Order: sequence, then structure tokens, then C-alpha cells
Amino acid sequence: MNMQCNTLGKGMIAGFVATIALSLLMIAKSVMGFMPDLNVIAMLTSMAHTYMGLPQTMLIGWMLHFAIGTIAWGILFVLLAPHLPGTNPIVKGLIFGTIAWFTMMIIVMPMAGAGVFGWKFGMMAPVATWMLHLVYGAVLGYVYGKLTVRSCSLTAESA
Repeated sequence: MNMQCNTLGKGMIAGFVATIALSLLMIAKSVMGFMPDLNVIAMLTSMAHTYMGLPQTMLIGWMLHFAIGTIAWGILFVLLAPHLPGTNPIVKGLIFGTIAWFTMMIIVMPMAGAGVFGWKFGMMAPVATWMLHLVYGAVLGYVYGKLTVRSCSLTAESA
């Protein structure tokens, strides 16, 4: 990936699209009744109330979820992608998704009272959340790769 073609905006667009994909899978998980106790939006809502004094409404949880996935992880991916192994943006996204998952497991889960790796929810919690983060990372890398290839091609043609 050419650094000249990487922008934070493209990372945030890719992060937004990846967050939509992750959110749809979270909703499907919930509808199917798979691990009903593991509700990341409810966890974020509760944490926002506890740590920031925000109203305890699911809208706050969803807003935080999208802000983290779009802004924080989208920008961080742009900054870390050149340093991640491989040349394929999807592989870089999978590695980044694993980093995001690990961060959630050792920081967010304990802050939410679920214990390290979310053990309060059982053995499937870390596995299920890792699979969701792999999907997030794959979509993030794919979209970011397409956006940067397209803009690099346009930039090269106009030069």
C-alpha cells in the first residue's frame, strides 16, 4: 500500500462499512439466541453510564460501537497497516481484527465486569467475539484496499 494514497478518511469509511457488517452479525447472533448474555451494545451502554455518566439508553451503546469501529479502529488501521505483515489488505485486516479483539478481551471485557477474555460468559465468548472481529478486519482491509487502489489509480492517471 502506497503511503501517499492512504488517508484517515478512507480508513474511517472502511471502518464504518466493517462496523455495519459486524453489527449485522451481532444482530443475527441475537435473533438466533446464540449467547444472549453477551450483548456488546448493552455492555457499552452500561460502561458509558458508569464511567461517563451518560444516559443508560441503547442508542448511546450503538453510537459508541460505531464511533469505536469507524473512528478509533478505522484511523488506527490506517496508521498500523504499513507495519502489519503481508501485502494483502485483507490479511492485514485479519491481523488488525485480531489485535482489536485482543484489546477488547483484556481491557473492555474486564471494565464491563465480564472478566479477562469475557470468561463470565463462558468458553464461547472469546471464540465468538474473535470470529466477529475477524469478519470486521476482513471487511475493513478489503474496503480500505479497494479505496486506496482506486484513489492511487486515479492519482497516477491524472499525474
